[in-house]
Amino acid sequence: MILLVKDDPDHEALAIRALRKANVANEIQVAHDGAEALEYLNATATGAKPLPQLVLLDLKLPKVDGLEVLRSIRSADKTALLPVVVLTSSDEERDIVASYRLGVNSYIRKPVNFTDFAEATRQLGMYWLLLNQCPPTQ
Repeated sequence: MILLVKDDPDHEALAIRALRKANVANEIQVAHDGAEALEYLNATATGAKPLPQLVLLDLKLPKVDGLEVLRSIRSADKTALLPVVVLTSSDEERDIVASYRLGVNSYIRKPVNFTDFAEATRQLGMYWLLLNQCPPTQ
């Protein structure tokens, strides 16, 4: 299962479309802001929700920003090793540095046009869900 954290409905639809076009069959759970993402991830601690295999995280989110979501993910034992890929329009050096300091696995600046975005998303899905060896869930 993929947790997609996106506040823009158009970008959400494009990401889902690109993953489906790449034949990524995993369930996709969408959180529309940082608070919703944290709520979902907190529910995984009780077993009420399944732990995602991958989090695709935007940084510029309402309520709770992506860096705070990442900080929370890395601070909880259950999610500390969860693969997190920042997928954002920000190319600000401070966002890149802060993301890596907080333990992001990868930082990808979203391409502007759909074809490039779809290809980047396809490659993300292929790598993180098929090729990457994740640690066992805790």
